[in-house]
Amino acid sequence: MSTTILRMIFAAVFAITGFLLGRELFTHLISLHVANQLWLIALTLVVPVLGAVAGVVLAPLAQAVFESELNQVEGMIDHLTPGQLVGGVIGLLVGLVVAFLIKNVVLEFVGNAGQAGGYVANVFYILLSIFAAYLGARVGAKQSIPSMHAPSESERSQEMAAVPKIIDTSVIVDGRILEIVESGFLEGPLVLPRFVLRELQLIADSLDAMKRTRGRRGLDILTKLQEMTTLEITERDYDDAGGAVDAKLVRLARERGGKLVTNDYNLNRVANVEGVQVLNINELAGAVKPVVLPGEEMHVAIVRDGKEAHQGVGYLDDGTMIIVENARRLVGEEIDVQVTSVLQTVAGRMIFAKVKRTSQVGGP
Repeated sequence: MSTTILRMIFAAVFAITGFLLGRELFTHLISLHVANQLWLIALTLVVPVLGAVAGVVLAPLAQAVFESELNQVEGMIDHLTPGQLVGGVIGLLVGLVVAFLIKNVVLEFVGNAGQAGGYVANVFYILLSIFAAYLGARVGAKQSIPSMHAPSESERSQEMAAVPKIIDTSVIVDGRILEIVESGFLEGPLVLPRFVLRELQLIADSLDAMKRTRGRRGLDILTKLQEMTTLEITERDYDDAGGAVDAKLVRLARERGGKLVTNDYNLNRVANVEGVQVLNINELAGAVKPVVLPGEEMHVAIVRDGKEAHQGVGYLDDGTMIIVENARRLVGEEIDVQVTSVLQTVAGRMIFAKVKRTSQVGGP
C-alpha cells in the first residue's frame, strides 16, 4: 500500500513539474519563433502536456533511485549509536548555519551584480549548503555526544540482551537452541527471517525422508521457541542476493546490529570476515565440556566393541567417546577406568583410558 501511494506521489509531482517546465519552455523559447496563431494555440496545450507525460515516464526511475538511497541511509543510521546520531544532527545544523552566514557575508557582492550574478549566488549557495551540511554531519557523528550518566550494570545487561539474535536453518534443525534459551544463556529477541522460514518449509516438504523429518522437527522447534521467548519474524529480504541465504543473513545482521546464531562452519567464516559477531552452538558445546587430564579416574559403561580387537567403547554424558584398552570382554558392564590420554580431532574429543586393576574381572 505504501509503495503504491509513494508511486502516485512521485507521478503527480513529476507530472506537475513537467507541465510547468513545458509551459515555461513554450513561453520563453517556442512562442518567440512561431507566428501562426493556430500553431501557438496548439503548442500552448501540447508542450505542457508533453512535459507532464515525460514527468510521469521519469517518475518510476526517480522513485527507484530515491528508495535505493533511502535504504542506504537507513542502513547507515542503524549502525549509529544514539550519541553519534545526535552529534551528526548537531553537525548538520551547524553546517547549514555556517553556509547561510557565508552566503550573507561573502556572496552579497555577487548577488548585486545583476540577474546573472543572482543565479550564480543561488547555485553557489545551494552547493555550499550541501557540502557544509554533509561535512558537519560527518564530523559531528565522529565526535559523538556522550551520555549524561554512566550506564549502570543493569542497563548494560539490558543493552546486551536487546541485541537481536538472527537464527539460521542449521540452528533450528539442530534443536539444542531450546535448552540454551531455557537455561538463560541466550537472551534478547530472536529474529527469524522470512527467507529462512521458506528454506525450512522446503526441507519439510522434501521428497527425501531424512530431510523431511529434519524440516518438520525444525518447525516444531520454532513453535516451542515462540512459547518460550520473543521470536520476531522479519520480512526483510534482499532480491539482489538471489537465493544465497548465507549472504542475506550476514547483511541482515549488519543492518540490525545483531549477532548470528548458527552451526554452519562456512557461514561462521563469512560472518567473521564481514565483521558480524557469531554465536556458534557447536563452539559453545565444546567450551562447556569438562576438562579431562591424564591420570584422572572415572566410572563408565562399556557399550560396544572398539576398532581394535581388545578395545571397548563407552561414552560420557555429553557424548564424548571413551576408548578403553582391554575392555572388549566387559561390554555391558560399568567399570572404573583411568585416563591415559586425550585426543582432540575435527569430529570432536576422544578419551583413551585403561581399566583399573580393581575393576578387572575374570582372567587376563
